Amino acid sequence: MRLDDSPLPGRARRPAGDALGAQLSAMLGQAARGDSGAFEAVCRQIAAPVFGMVRSVVRDLSQSEEVAQEVLVEVWQSASRFDRERGSAMAWVMMIAHRRAVDRVRSEHRLAERELRAASFTVAYDDVVEEAEASLDRERVRRCLRSLTELQREAITLAYYGGHTHRQVAELLGVAIGTVSTRMRDGLIRLRDCMGVGRED
Repeated sequence: MRLDDSPLPGRARRPAGDALGAQLSAMLGQAARGDSGAFEAVCRQIAAPVFGMVRSVVRDLSQSEEVAQEVLVEVWQSASRFDRERGSAMAWVMMIAHRRAVDRVRSEHRLAERELRAASFTVAYDDVVEEAEASLDRERVRRCLRSLTELQREAITLAYYGGHTHRQVAELLGVAIGTVSTRMRDGLIRLRDCMGVGRED
């Protein structure tokens, strides 16, 4: 049975390997021509791997679900731009998923930085002593983080606040893993030294 001029398979035997890739490529072509049934079949095939990719980067469940939905919409809207000569359909889909996931992480990171900057101007003078001490510690951490280079700060934030591995941080920042490891090591040394400045113990 030819995939390019035959009805979409229902519960027929699932093809494997190259045949599965060819089927996905054909269905994307049909979706690009406005075939909503073909797009539904595409979604059934890519939904699980897309969500897995997004979840591995974004981590948060609800945000991962949102991003995965955004990926499916983008696949539908840009199906006509898929070029099978440049790679497999699944690789193209996963590239979109990875880019969307990284964009979400970076957006959340920028939001967190803005909140930290805003919080640095808010001092609760009527707090209890313990809260005041904790606030001073947070301010010291923010001050020390600002003393790092941008790459050091981003790498440390993604690793220790975002829970990402060195390899994932390297992928998110688009740099070599050795560079990430070096910057994180140097940044942690600077943070340690900075946190010790002004201590009376």
